[in-house]
Amino acid sequence: MSAGQLVPTRIGFIGLGVMGLPMAQNLLGAGHEVVVWNRSTGPLEIIRSSGAIAVTSPAEVFAQVQAVIFMLANEMALDGALARGTREFHERMKGRLIISMGTNLPDYSRKLAQEIIVAGGRYVEAPVSGSRVPAMQGQLVGLLAGKQADLEVTRPILAPLCRKTIDCGSIGTALEMKLAINLMLNTFQAGMAEAVYFADKLGLDLGAFESAIAAGPMDCGFTQTKLPKLIARNYAVQAALSDACHSTQLISSVGRSAQLNTPMLDTAQSLYASGIELGLSGLDMCAVREVIADLPTNAPSSASVENS
Repeated sequence: MSAGQLVPTRIGFIGLGVMGLPMAQNLLGAGHEVVVWNRSTGPLEIIRSSGAIAVTSPAEVFAQVQAVIFMLANEMALDGALARGTREFHERMKGRLIISMGTNLPDYSRKLAQEIIVAGGRYVEAPVSGSRVPAMQGQLVGLLAGKQADLEVTRPILAPLCRKTIDCGSIGTALEMKLAINLMLNTFQAGMAEAVYFADKLGLDLGAFESAIAAGPMDCGFTQTKLPKLIARNYAVQAALSDACHSTQLISSVGRSAQLNTPMLDTAQSLYASGIELGLSGLDMCAVREVIADLPTNAPSSASVENS
């Protein structure tokens, strides 16, 4: 596929997780032929019933398409699907557009881009901001990095998935942008969980608490989604606690490399890591409320007693 070529109508999609499955379904709904592969077979059966071409290996995806979207959990999974480090990698990459929509380290992405280009392929970094519900609605925000010619082909491919795409610059910058956004999101989620726990333990009417938030400046899509879940202790997964933990680890790694101060992130990272230890990894990230509730109760300080 050369620069300026028409957008392909047959798209490869690898990674049918919590977000990947509805994303692939939205591509089908927009009229694309979609060739899909996933490690577990359950999502493959679901997407096949929607009209996708389900195959048994990543190699079969590459054999049928010129553009492949990856929505995978980590770098190891992406390397495996690309056959990186093997002779087959060059055959898979040659003449193909690789669109990576997962969240990885920026330096990893930069090195991967170089290898793909050397192998004769093209690469767009396209992490998304959003969780399962926006993925289902085609309302994700795509953060794009790469060569302009490649972005011109990528934007219309992502149109059924994203309500907006934002060009961030060269490879690596879209992932840095995603990590900065996730720093805010992950600490906001932990803070919201603590506020609900605080209000609940004080015996406040949580319905009134929710109404007060909805009437004020903190009302937003994220609050509208997560606050009712926190109040009801409904932890059906939209964005998993394990993903939040992984995200904070990536952000922390980049922050350390850049010698940045991240005190709020450090606290959130500790809470999400404790959630993993408590066996909450498969629940929604707002289950961090249970982690906070499990912490030892703060004892009054001598100063607070004296001033009471």
